[in-house]
Amino acid sequence: MNRSMIVAANTMNQLQKQLDIVSNNMANAETTGYKKREVTFTDLLAQSFNNQPSKNEEVGRLTPAEIRLGTGAKMAQSQLILKQGNLKETGRSLDIALTNSNQFFKVLVNNNGEQKIRYTRDGALSLSPIGPNEVMLVNSSGYPVLDENNQSITFKGDAKQFSISPNGKLQVTLANGLQQNVNLGIISLKKPQFLEQVGENLLGIPENVNVNVNDILTDLTGPNRNEVSVKQGSLEASNVDLGKEMTDLINVQRSYQFQSKAITLSDQMMGLVNGLR
Repeated sequence: MNRSMIVAANTMNQLQKQLDIVSNNMANAETTGYKKREVTFTDLLAQSFNNQPSKNEEVGRLTPAEIRLGTGAKMAQSQLILKQGNLKETGRSLDIALTNSNQFFKVLVNNNGEQKIRYTRDGALSLSPIGPNEVMLVNSSGYPVLDENNQSITFKGDAKQFSISPNGKLQVTLANGLQQNVNLGIISLKKPQFLEQVGENLLGIPENVNVNVNDILTDLTGPNRNEVSVKQGSLEASNVDLGKEMTDLINVQRSYQFQSKAITLSDQMMGLVNGLR
């Protein structure tokens, strides 16, 4: 296999990863609170060949004197875009939209018998019965929503009315007239690129990350509670622009076709060389 085939094959492998990300963005265009990813590319390791016998040749040349031969392109980064999505009025008391783009709700996920805290922008909350005369606040996937102390939010009795303040304080009025107050667990994300998508519109911190959690996110508790900004009766749409994603999809397809054509032409050239007598 000649160098042009290697370059094309390497690049096609990376283009396939970009295609997967673009497809995932498009599939989640209507997912509440979904944050898209964008891809950037860079060159793979290049090899230099010194073809100038003297340094005095080509005086005034602005580029390096050597011939640089690359080995293709690679995906440098898959960046999570936290741009705020549009807010949609629903009028439902347990629909909550975060209006600061770097803030996320905390939910508890059971991962192979181990409980993990995950983060989401999906504020379509509901109540799930967990026992006689007791309910739990859960997200749209059924995972428990956590309070500021990382505890599940439960209510005893028949909840009749829900009121949520702009700083994320949930007040529940029960059928017997009693009220229960709880602060929703919300974090502020400082370094989103350290988080990974773990499915079901959730983000999580990887197991092998060698960074202090406090450098990645901040729990909005105590004095930081004033930074919380939510809106009751609304949901945040995804920040996916279908027009842009379709354009990216076409560009990826054309790039993939170009690399495929390069392999075909290289194969034809090798066939011609082998056919020489």
